[in-house]
Amino acid sequence: MDRINDQASIDAAASRNWSAAKGLLRFITCGSVDDGKSSLIGRLLFESKALFEDQLAVLADESKRIGTTGGDLDFALLLDGLAAEREQGITIDVAYRFFATERRKFIVADTPGHEQYTRNMVTGASTADAAVILVDARKGVLTQTRRHSYLVSLLGIRHIAVAVNKMDLVGYSAERFGEIQRDFAGFAERIGLADVVFLPISAVNGDNITAVSANTPWFRGPTLIDYLETVEVDDDRMQRAPLRLPVQWVNRPNLDFRGFAGQLASGVLKRGDRIQVNPAGTQSTIRRIVTSDGDLDEAVAGQSVTVTLSEEIDVSRGDVLSHADAPPAASDQFEAAVVWLGDQPLLPGRSYLMKIGAKTATASIMPLKYKINVNTLEHLAAPRLESNEIGVCGLELDRTVAFDAYSENRATGAFILIDRINNNTVGAGMLRFALRRSQNVHWQALDVNKAARAGLHGHSPCVLWFTGLSGAGKSTIANLVEKRLHALGLHTYLLDGDNVRHGLNRDLGFTDADRVENIRRVAEVAKLMVDAGLIVLVSFISPFRNERRMARALVGDGEFLEVYVDTPLAVAEGRDVKGLYKKARDGQLKNFTGIDSPYEAPENPEIRIDTTRVDAPAAAVEILETLGRRGIIAAG
Repeated sequence: MDRINDQASIDAAASRNWSAAKGLLRFITCGSVDDGKSSLIGRLLFESKALFEDQLAVLADESKRIGTTGGDLDFALLLDGLAAEREQGITIDVAYRFFATERRKFIVADTPGHEQYTRNMVTGASTADAAVILVDARKGVLTQTRRHSYLVSLLGIRHIAVAVNKMDLVGYSAERFGEIQRDFAGFAERIGLADVVFLPISAVNGDNITAVSANTPWFRGPTLIDYLETVEVDDDRMQRAPLRLPVQWVNRPNLDFRGFAGQLASGVLKRGDRIQVNPAGTQSTIRRIVTSDGDLDEAVAGQSVTVTLSEEIDVSRGDVLSHADAPPAASDQFEAAVVWLGDQPLLPGRSYLMKIGAKTATASIMPLKYKINVNTLEHLAAPRLESNEIGVCGLELDRTVAFDAYSENRATGAFILIDRINNNTVGAGMLRFALRRSQNVHWQALDVNKAARAGLHGHSPCVLWFTGLSGAGKSTIANLVEKRLHALGLHTYLLDGDNVRHGLNRDLGFTDADRVENIRRVAEVAKLMVDAGLIVLVSFISPFRNERRMARALVGDGEFLEVYVDTPLAVAEGRDVKGLYKKARDGQLKNFTGIDSPYEAPENPEIRIDTTRVDAPAAAVEILETLGRRGIIAAG
C-alpha cells in the first residue's frame, strides 16, 4: 500500500522509454498460488519486441556467464521473477514490469497469490485499468481466486480477462474450459463484474498469448495481447468525468508567482475556467496552466500541472479543485468498505490517521456494520476485522473533506488508514457515501465558552490521566490529589474506571474492542468537563497507547497530563486488594491486563510515579507541584 502514491513516478519512468504517442495500459495479474502469474508475465515480456534495454543487457550478461545463448535461456530467466522469489520460493512484493507492442505500452503488476500478502495485491490493483485473473485449468476456481476477484470488483477495476492457464496439462479440453467459465461467470455476476472475457492459455507454451493457438480450434475469442491492446484505458474514461485536481503542494518560488500543483485525477481543465476550491467552496478563475514544457491552454486527466488563479483565495495542500458548476461532495462522516491490512485487528472506536489524496485527517471507526465472506458473499456480524478481512463500517473524521464515491472516481474516493503509533499503513478503503447525519447535525455556537468558565474557577482546566496496571495505586493517588485540590478551593471531578462501569459503561466487557470503547467514552466525557473549566482526574487502566493518544487529541495543547503510575506486575499482583489477579491466574477472569491482555506502557508521560520508591502522599505532592510549575494552578 505504501506504493500507491508512487504510481506517478512509475508512469513517468515508462513514458521516458516509449513514444508518447502510444497509450498506456496499467493492468494487474492475480489469482491463487502457483496459477502461473510470473510465467505469464515472462511470456509477455519475452515475446514483446520492446523490452527494456537493461533487461536485454541482463539477459545477455547471464548468457555469457553460463556459456549458452538462445531464447530458451532468456525465457527461463524472465520466469525467475524477483531474486527474493528465487531464494524464498514465494512472491513477497509487487513486481512492476514494463513492455510494449506496436499499438500500446504496458505496466503490469505481478502480485502475490498468498492471502497474507493481500496488502500487495491491493497495492497493485489500486491504479490498474484491467485485471488478468489466472485460473489453473487443473484446479479450477479456488478460494483465493474468488478473494482476488472480489477485491478486483471492490477496487473498481472494470475490465477482466480470466486466463485459464495450463491448458496443456488438461489436454486443451474445451469441456474443462467450459466448466471453469461457467463456475467463474456465476460468481462474477454476484459480485458485479460485467465485462469479463475468458481465454484458454498456456503461459509456458505460449498458446493464445500473442498468437492464436492451433491447440484450441474450438476457441473463437481474442488472444491475450489482442485483448490488452484494445481494452479501454481508464484515463480515457476519466477525461469525460467531472474535473478533479487534488492540490499536492502550493508552489511560491517568488512573490510574483503563487501556483497550486497536482495531477488531474479526472476531467479537462482549460485556461479561463471558473473553478471552486473544495471543501471550502470559494471560487476563482484559472489564469495559467503551467508545466515544465511551458504553459498550456488545456490539460487532461493524468497530466501534472501547476495552476495560477486570477483572484487571490486560500488554497491548501489536500484541497480539491473542480469546475464551479460540478463540485465534489464534502463531509466528515461516511460509510466505507475497508480491506484490513494491519497485524493488529481493526477495532471500532479506535482512531487512525486517514489519508485521502493529499489530505490527512483523524478518523474514528464507528461500529462495524458487517464483514464479508468472500466465498459466499454473506454479510457477517463482526466486532472487529482481522488482517486481510474485508468489512463495511462508518468513519467519523475530525474535519470535512472533499470526496466522490469510489464507484464514480477512484482517485477522490480512495483512502488509506495509518496507525498513529508506528505510522504503518493498516487499511485501504473505498468511500461509499456521506452519512445523512453529517448533514443534519450541526455544531451549535455558544456564548459562554471554556475560557469564561475557567475564569470563574480561578485555574486552568486540564485532564490528569492516571494510567497503570490494576492495583498500581492509580485511584488512591488520584483521590489524594483531588482532596488537596478541593482543599485549595479548586473545581475538580474524578472519573474512576470502576465507578464509570457501574453506569455509563455498564454495557461493556473487557475484550480489546470493549476496552477501546470504554476509553473513547470516558475521553469524550473528560473533554466536556475540560470545556466546563474543571480539572478532571481520570483513573483508568487504559492499556492501549492509541486510545490514550486519542484522549490527548480531544483537548487543547497543554491540557492533557499523562500520569504513569509505574508499578511492576509482581508488586501489583502481590497487593491484589480486589482478588482479581488470583481469579485471572485461576482462569476465572479472561482478558485481564497484565495476565492475558497486554498493557502498553507510556513512552513519554508528563509525570511518572514509581510506586516502589514513592508512597501515595508523596506522589500527590509531586503532581500538585507539576500543576503549579505548568501554571494550571497557583504555584506554592
